[in-house]
Amino acid sequence: MKILYITPDLTNSGGIARVISLKTNYFVSVFNYEVHILAANTTNAGFFYDFNEKIKWYTIADSKKSLFFLWNYLRLIKKVIAEKKPDIIIVCDAVLWVSIPWIIKTKIPILFETHVSRFLKKTDSQSKIDELKQKAIHSIKQITLNKFDKVIFLSQENSNEWKLKNAEIIPNPISFTSQKKSNLQSKKAIAATRHSYEKGLDRLLFVWKKITLKYPDWTLDIYGQWENDLTYQQMASSLQISSYVNFIAPTKDIQTKYLESSLYLMTSRSEAFPLVLIEAMGCGLPCIAYDCPCGPRAIINDKEDGFLIENGNESDFVNTIITLIENEDLRLKIGESAKISSQKYNIDSVMQIWKNLLED
Repeated sequence: MKILYITPDLTNSGGIARVISLKTNYFVSVFNYEVHILAANTTNAGFFYDFNEKIKWYTIADSKKSLFFLWNYLRLIKKVIAEKKPDIIIVCDAVLWVSIPWIIKTKIPILFETHVSRFLKKTDSQSKIDELKQKAIHSIKQITLNKFDKVIFLSQENSNEWKLKNAEIIPNPISFTSQKKSNLQSKKAIAATRHSYEKGLDRLLFVWKKITLKYPDWTLDIYGQWENDLTYQQMASSLQISSYVNFIAPTKDIQTKYLESSLYLMTSRSEAFPLVLIEAMGCGLPCIAYDCPCGPRAIINDKEDGFLIENGNESDFVNTIITLIENEDLRLKIGESAKISSQKYNIDSVMQIWKNLLED
């Protein structure tokens, strides 16, 4: 089996890059597939995640300053397809590439793999023009997605947003299997997320401000990339909680950080299928998440293996944290259930679903 992946930038520490590395490495090392990746990387820097050395790479700098980028990239796609003759083409996420079935005339099956919610919103102050643009993009995407042989969604709810007849549901696999679990005794909560509007770090900082008033001995560690944007660090300073919040660069050893924590917190405005929730649950952490569209409710069974909070209900979020801080038995019970629930996302099980789809 020869697979060609067409992807956005994979040099960063984001969830898409992590999932693509997991799956392509498994395709190569376990299924013995031949994998080619054509990526629109924004930098010539190395990769944050490890990729199998047998994977063949084709990259082109994705520069908005280049008027010829699209033309050059499409030429490269056609060239790679003609030369390598893949059995399957998998297009990953980028809005621009939903047009590929219209542009690339081939009988090779083309799959589209989506990792974002239709409700993704990048700012709180969208103008009417921006809203119209978003509706137009969704309308175009609705039409073009039907041209793919299959569209892979991460959850049923994610699939329901689009109502496509060619939809398949395959969740993300957990990136590691932890034999250990947190003892849930540290006075530390953790979040691992990108510094962007849809991830809701502003909401998390407001929540944590209230926690510090009652439990000043607890700290919050936020792992994620911020580059030159210090918005949330400055917000923490203005809320006078800088000494209670640690902003930390992404780490490949996030498993150890989960094991050193007692709670996982997610205040996203939208998600697709947050791998970090499954990872944290796999380390036995009780997870508290806003019930945003559309990932957390596909993973967490409310009050059984975690907690879903009405989206934006800050007081309920705060009270749930306080309940878990004060009730060790509940913390341990939810953590144990979370670890058990995470096992259904074992990479072997998830990748077998992929194998069945690709070889059908």
